[in-house]
Amino acid sequence: MRNRAGEPVGLTCRVGRAVYGSVRLIEDLIRSGKSVLILGRPGVGKTTILRETARVLADEAGKRVVVVDTSNEIAGDGDVPHPAIGRARRMQVANTSLQHNVMIEGVENHMPEVIVIDEMSTELEALAARTIAERGVQLVATAHGNSLANVISNPTLADLVGGQQTVTLGDIEARRRRTQKTVLERKHDPTFDIVVEIRERNAVAIHPEVGTAVDRMLRGISIPQEARRLQADGRVETEVEEMPGTESEFVPAPFDVNEVGRGRSRRSHDRPRGRATPNGTARSELELDYLGDSSEPPKQIVTKVFPFGIPKTAITEVIKETNAPVEVVDFADTGEIFVTTKSHYSRRPTAVRRAERDGVMVHVLRRGTKEQIRQFLKRFGQEKTRASHVEDVDFDDLNESGRSREALKEAEVAISRVVSGEQRVELMAQPPYVRRLQHGLAARNNLGSASMGREPSRRVVIRLRKR
Repeated sequence: MRNRAGEPVGLTCRVGRAVYGSVRLIEDLIRSGKSVLILGRPGVGKTTILRETARVLADEAGKRVVVVDTSNEIAGDGDVPHPAIGRARRMQVANTSLQHNVMIEGVENHMPEVIVIDEMSTELEALAARTIAERGVQLVATAHGNSLANVISNPTLADLVGGQQTVTLGDIEARRRRTQKTVLERKHDPTFDIVVEIRERNAVAIHPEVGTAVDRMLRGISIPQEARRLQADGRVETEVEEMPGTESEFVPAPFDVNEVGRGRSRRSHDRPRGRATPNGTARSELELDYLGDSSEPPKQIVTKVFPFGIPKTAITEVIKETNAPVEVVDFADTGEIFVTTKSHYSRRPTAVRRAERDGVMVHVLRRGTKEQIRQFLKRFGQEKTRASHVEDVDFDDLNESGRSREALKEAEVAISRVVSGEQRVELMAQPPYVRRLQHGLAARNNLGSASMGREPSRRVVIRLRKR
């Protein structure tokens, strides 16, 4: 260590050990011919494993091995390499910033079958490694990072495992995946086929299919990984673990093609059939389905709210205080209610105009204070479920007028059209109590709805639920 003047004021001594058998846990992987990336915290033994890897592949497997020794930690500082690497050849790097050039030179001039590299840390080295892998040369390397998730989130090294890019999906594909339109996906095939995470000196975790693991991680799906542990008697114990998917700003929910369409009414395309009630009044089966079984407690419906011009932390704190069934979303196209302040709404920004154009309910607060937010959220606390509004309605009186029956039939036809592929369908203007029935019917069919216009021309718009 040097001071500001460049004079030595301290010294660190690192002793490189040749530990024979240290590669036993992953010997089958390095002999397979696939490229292996080794991760782990400093001092856990990554370089020791590389040293033994070079010896095993050169002496026991009989392959042409070239070691790119950046700081001479693998084979020592002398002109003659340390015997610990066996018959492997060593290329020393005069300047660490030129390691990528030495890597390419080793492939072009020395015809290696395997290249061993310690501590890859720059974008140029990652690019050189990809070039080497594309030429059919096996790579065994270490990199800074404790796990595969660390490498993915590291913009410098993410290229080693395929990288990531932001992709905007089309409406049909986003609906099929049941996810947002903006997602993260792998950019290209990974440079390394296998990733080994060293947890302890005798315990590792293995991702045998890096491409699949990265895809599942970016989608937030659990990742199966193989855990190996070396016992005192020399046995290797193996088990499969499930690692939870990582969370990020664009991570979508796990999707299953078979889940598309679940939750929709099985009679959305049928005509309502009459059913006799105890008092002799005939109600449509559609209305009875909407009322539900009174013996079952209604499920609480969570409303997705997108705040515009209101601090997200403030509205989140009020939600926790009031325990309101509301979820704050990060994107306007995933919200069911667009809430903003009077000052922001008066300027008519693009986000507000787009929300009104798409039929999203826009709620305007006078100011973005916690008291105003609390008054706004109080409406959701009072409305525990949409089904509770229906229970307060006298269907016999409604049926006598015939207005609710026709409105529900119209809503049912609109639901069928939306399920068949239409983006949104506007219904005829109705009074508030009839609109509540239509909103509830849309919710039961797993669709979104919103009210538009002013009284007496206020009407319901039924659309696909935004996730």
